[in-house]
Amino acid sequence: MRTVAETGSTNADMVALATSGQEEGVWLRAERQTVGRGRMGRSWVSPPGNLYASTLVRIRPNDPPAATLALVAAVALEETVSAYIPGKAALKWPNDVLIHGAKLSGVLLERAGDAVVIGIGVNLAHYPTDIERPATSLAAHNAAVAPEDFIETLAEAFARWIECWRGQGIDAIRRRWVAHAHPTGTPLNVRLPDGPAIDGLFDGLDPDGALILRLADGTRRVIHAGDVFLL
Repeated sequence: MRTVAETGSTNADMVALATSGQEEGVWLRAERQTVGRGRMGRSWVSPPGNLYASTLVRIRPNDPPAATLALVAAVALEETVSAYIPGKAALKWPNDVLIHGAKLSGVLLERAGDAVVIGIGVNLAHYPTDIERPATSLAAHNAAVAPEDFIETLAEAFARWIECWRGQGIDAIRRRWVAHAHPTGTPLNVRLPDGPAIDGLFDGLDPDGALILRLADGTRRVIHAGDVFLL
């Protein structure tokens, strides 16, 4: 576990470490980021008191698809959050943790050769109020958690779920994810990266972890990439 007072982006630092041969399992945490990033190129506001951390996984020949590490990160993160506020967290595809529909955390995966860098941001003490979707923090739910304590719990959970991912495959991860997601039938809006937004009902995940959306005409559409909003 490495901690720095400030950096531009823990993911950028971890990509550099991956390129230089860093083995998997290391975690890097910053008390503050100056150019934090979220999915789809969004900035991630990074005031002190929240968690900003990255780790890496080296992809082995018999591992499940690298993209399914998003689900691994999600289940590890939900388990960690639930250790502090039991019964409140829910998952939204692919890897957001929500509390009562408000976003608590974000995960960003980036590829660097045979490594996948996984960046995780969690609103522990603060949350933004000037964004498109509602957000929240653990502190807003009466859970005072120091970043250095949260990351220790998270790293342990992540290591266990990586072992499960490698040993049992993606199906075990998918089942855990679905069990802790918002209910089947939840209305969703999906903004596709190369097309219009579509509305539908959450209908689980396919065997590879892609989102299944049931459309108004009863057909099911498999979503491999997109921005998902609860309706």
